[in-house]
Order: sequence, then C-alpha cells, then structure tokens
Amino acid sequence: MYQRTCRLFILCIGALLIAATASASPPPSSDANAALLQKAVDGSWRSAANKARDTYRHPAETLQFFGIKPGMTVIELEPGGGWYTEILAPFLHDHGHLIEAAPASAKFAAKLKAAPALYGNIGKPVPFSPPSQVRLGADNSADMVLTFRNTHDWLINDKDTLAAVFKAAFDVLKHGGVFGVVEHRARPFEDPTLSAGRLHRIPEDYLISLALKSGFRLDGVSEINANPKDPEDVNVHRLPPDLAGPDGEHAQMKAIGESDRMTLRLVKP
Repeated sequence: MYQRTCRLFILCIGALLIAATASASPPPSSDANAALLQKAVDGSWRSAANKARDTYRHPAETLQFFGIKPGMTVIELEPGGGWYTEILAPFLHDHGHLIEAAPASAKFAAKLKAAPALYGNIGKPVPFSPPSQVRLGADNSADMVLTFRNTHDWLINDKDTLAAVFKAAFDVLKHGGVFGVVEHRARPFEDPTLSAGRLHRIPEDYLISLALKSGFRLDGVSEINANPKDPEDVNVHRLPPDLAGPDGEHAQMKAIGESDRMTLRLVKP
C-alpha cells in the first residue's frame, strides 16, 4: 500500500511538473514514421531471442514516445550488445545520423562491420567512459540522446558521475532536443546510491529531481515499460533474462518477468 501510494504521489508531482514546465507534447509520429519504425523492429536481422524481449522493452512504443523521427541526429549511450542499435541504425540509415557513445569494444565494432547494409551509416563513435570521458560532442549538435537501463551504472560509485552524464547530455542537445531515459525502477524514495549498487535500480523521484537540477524540462512520463508484478526489491539480474539467482527461484522470477522500468522524456529548453 505504501509503495502504491508513493508511486501515485510521484506520478501526480510529475504531471504537475509537466503541466507547469512543458509546452504541448510532441505530436505522435506520422503513419509513415511509425511504419518505418515498426519495419525496423520486425527486421529479419534481429534474433528470435532479441525479439522475445520486445514484450518487456516495447521498442516501437518507447521510441515513438521519445519522438524519434527520420533526419534526426541521435546519440545512444553505452549500447552494450546493440539491442536497440539493431532498431535505431536501420531506422536512421537513409535519413538521419546515429552516433554510439561507448567504451571501445572489439566485439561491438565487429558486429557493426559485419552488416554494412544495416550499420554502414553509423557515425564515428564517441569515446564515452564515465567519469573520465563524458563529453558527447559539440554543444547544441544532437536532436536526441538515449539511454536504456544504464543510469544506475553511473550512480553506483559516485552521484557526481551520473550528474556529469546528465550535464553532457544537456550540453550536446539542441534547444528542444530530447533526452530519453529508460531505467530499472527502485521503490520510491529509496537511497539512490544503495539501490543502484545493491539492486541496479534507481528511484524515479531521484532521476526526475536530477534532471530538473541539470536544466531539463520534464516533458513526459510513461508507464510503457512498467511491470506491476515486480516487487522492486530484488536485484534486476535475478529476473529474466539473466536469472542469476539460485535455480530454485527461477520459476518465481519468470512469473514476475523483466524489471519494472520508468520511461522519461526530458527536453532541453
């Protein structure tokens, strides 16, 4: 009951902040843009294992909520194995510019090189390794910055590191540009550093507060990636797909599904 009440309180505060600080939300994607995005999501190059996660990650709906369009310059932070890159790169291939900001990775570079028809138009990667390297490019040069389930990694050791990433995203974005954030959600008002280190989660109220302190306007809060079955007090790696806990709990974790996630659309005024 306490958790549900706190969540409703945060969502109400978020709604008030949006109403007070945001202009009208961006219009929905046109039919043509939506079809192009769905084509990328349905692409034959995506593995069955990756597509199976769509039911929890909702890539088409998430990217539409962020307002992605062909022609944009989009920076993806720490793409990992490239789950979202497999969608973003073909969507922006003919019209647009995708830039990957990540530590050097031979495996990821080989993935991109192996499929030039998909990834041949990705721009030169930006060295990105917080806290030592956080600059994402020239100021006011990008239309969108995206981070998927990464922010807890930058908070584990130092709150200043996460703040520096938010500042870097703010600086590189054009005025009106969008910082799209998806993150594993901790229980409301939990200690952010402890929840990031122990559970790989961050409280939604903390991220919204940090965004506002960084200069962003809260332009939208979505429950697209919410999972009400998730108790929010377990390490996300014990849940699918990792199932890193003992074998005896796997059935229980599978019944929960992947983690409960916040989805925030932040705008540089």
